Amino acid sequence: MQQNNNNNKNPSISLHNTHVKLLAFDLLTLTPPPSPDQPFTRKSIPITRLEAVGTITLRDHKPSKFLRFAVDDGTGCIPCILWLNHLTSPHPARRRSPQDLCLLADAAARSAEVVKVGAVARVRGRVTAFKGSVQITVTDVVGERDPNAEILHWVDCVKLARNCYNLVTLSSS
Repeated sequence: MQQNNNNNKNPSISLHNTHVKLLAFDLLTLTPPPSPDQPFTRKSIPITRLEAVGTITLRDHKPSKFLRFAVDDGTGCIPCILWLNHLTSPHPARRRSPQDLCLLADAAARSAEVVKVGAVARVRGRVTAFKGSVQITVTDVVGERDPNAEILHWVDCVKLARNCYNLVTLSSS
């Protein structure tokens, strides 16, 4: 997280490429971007990446294509998509070395193994839109063994909202 001062009057905050900890009710009320190449915003602060912890409540697996699932953190359900087509996708953004694609595909396959209905997991990824709704395009999923993981994540979210995310708005200049 970076904090900048504009003439020390109106500090601005940048959370670009930071995995912001938000609860589902906050995530689901993010302001949609005016165009697809711009980020979602929360109180005028751009949000590009997110971390969430909760119980997996839905799992829709299309082998070698994607794994769609939902994470329920007690405040709502967060829709997530984990792409599994790194080796077969013709998407132009996939212009990476074969070694990088293999590493991405292996990481996605390991993350997919963690996603089981009823499991508690920590999910990280990019905040994206699908059919006009917010979702997380997952980069990694980690199973949580600590029975307190969810409540500790809640505490972190509340503390960060009070002490960081809610304090500062970007200047219009």
